[in-house]
Amino acid sequence: MKFTDLFIKRPVLASVVSLLILVIGLRSILSMEVRQFPETKDTVVSVTTIYPGASSELIKGFITTPIQTAIAEADGIDYISSTSRQGLSIIDVHMQLNYDANDAVSEIQAKVASQRGVLPAESEDPVITSRTGRSTALMYIPFFSETLPPAQVNDYVLRVARPKLQAVPGVGRANVPSSSSYAMRIWLDPAKMSALGITADEVTQVLRANNYLSGVGSVESNFVSVDLEATTDIGRPEDFERLVVTNRGGALVRLADIATIELGAENTNFQMWYEGIKSVIIALELAPGANPLTVAKAAHKVHEEIVADLPSGIGSKIAYDGSSYIQASINEVVWGLIEAVGIVLLVILLCLGSARAAFIPALAVPLSLIGAATAMLVLGYSINMLTLLAMVLAIGLVVDDAIVVVENVHRHIELGEPPMQAAILGARELGLPIIAMTTTLVAVYAPIGFLGG
Repeated sequence: MKFTDLFIKRPVLASVVSLLILVIGLRSILSMEVRQFPETKDTVVSVTTIYPGASSELIKGFITTPIQTAIAEADGIDYISSTSRQGLSIIDVHMQLNYDANDAVSEIQAKVASQRGVLPAESEDPVITSRTGRSTALMYIPFFSETLPPAQVNDYVLRVARPKLQAVPGVGRANVPSSSSYAMRIWLDPAKMSALGITADEVTQVLRANNYLSGVGSVESNFVSVDLEATTDIGRPEDFERLVVTNRGGALVRLADIATIELGAENTNFQMWYEGIKSVIIALELAPGANPLTVAKAAHKVHEEIVADLPSGIGSKIAYDGSSYIQASINEVVWGLIEAVGIVLLVILLCLGSARAAFIPALAVPLSLIGAATAMLVLGYSINMLTLLAMVLAIGLVVDDAIVVVENVHRHIELGEPPMQAAILGARELGLPIIAMTTTLVAVYAPIGFLGG
């Protein structure tokens, strides 16, 4: 007795095996990740260094060039791009495809640390971040108010909203591109400074000498210990105005005499709007290897919690969600898969002219596709546009095999064989031919699996 005879003579066993394939396949589909494309580690490591007041040429020569030269010695780098502008150096290191993100960050961090002694003492420590190679963030979430100043909205975003969104699993960085944090703005008047013979460096030294944090220590006795505090910093505009810059002929020159002091935004170079209202926008960037659909779903939930607790006068919406495009693309492919199955079954019905004969491929096609999900789960695949398109191609393989078997059984019935015997003979004759035919078709698509990039 051949293997195919077992399932023809024992229909209950065949039904149980089919149901088992169906259940395990459905469970595998629910366990697999849903993403736009197969997971790849196209990591981009960014090294940002701030040097306040330095020109772009100074930034390039003393910060960007030495750091970039050191980073170039690291392994796994595809290419490096850099930007040097006034007060800021940004180096983007694009790693090779599927290079381990943690190894990339660790190695680049070591290379950057080796150059810290070469950098100017006045520059800040380089900040290293990593993200997947998306040109845009996954989500842009604006916070806006028609009654409150942007600096106050920004303060709330940095203290409350940003930490919550940063804590979402899979978020690499919750960036605030237009950050306008509170800062004491001192606008120097060059004409007055020239008349009094005062330089900007003198003003800087006065600010550093009169505005700093200092720990005094503590006083202890036999039974009491008291921590001492000294007010060594200043925080109000009027306090800055009274600072003495220099002495000219017995007259004190205060900061208010040569500058305008105000409490304003830290960054005044650019501003963002949402629907005509000045806004503070949080850009959620994916961590390397994170699933955008899962991250976006969690971010939506956290955003709803933030909106529910927003102070009066502040509003927020999700202006851009890249996962909606991904989900729409997947839904389109899924709908195409359903249409393909429906059209194939309709063609079978019209060609065979028998609803009973068409019923067999109608069961075989969905069952085979669902059962294939088990193998996909074992191999570590995800439900994405490529695997769904592969299923569309697989419909033809399954339908071909089913039609050949049905036609061969029908041929034996026309030759006078009973239906049971015709099914046994037809399946026996086509066992090896179907395996050979399927293997041949698989071999046609197999080279695609060896493509890189």
